Amino acid sequence: MAFGDRIIKLNDYLLKEAANKKPSFKIVKGKRVYEKSVPVYLQSVSALCNQLLRSGTSIGANNAEACNAITKSDFKSKSYIALKEARESLYWIDLLHRNGYLTDKQHASLYNDCEELVKILVHRCKKLDGAE
Repeated sequence: MAFGDRIIKLNDYLLKEAANKKPSFKIVKGKRVYEKSVPVYLQSVSALCNQLLRSGTSIGANNAEACNAITKSDFKSKSYIALKEARESLYWIDLLHRNGYLTDKQHASLYNDCEELVKILVHRCKKLDGAE
């Protein structure tokens, strides 16, 4: 749940930062005319943030579903989905960092937390595979 909270706050922060960049405009007849379309830089960060928001919050949701599973196979399935989403989140965190949306400090903190979730989920899934 705490990781999901961080992802939501990061999403809000990155979108706010991107929206605060100087808007594009042209001079038409001596007056500034701002572009009405969503700037490209806001479209790209928005798309990346959406991907991370979906995968990062899905980890906790699938873990909650696993913990409330009715059958062992349902528990296993949801655990593997949570692991898959955690690994996907690592990818999006790296991509945001590589493209300058996350500082080194932000990247390290988020990446380490997500990597810890991956380790926990890998351990759980290995135990489930060995229990069959």
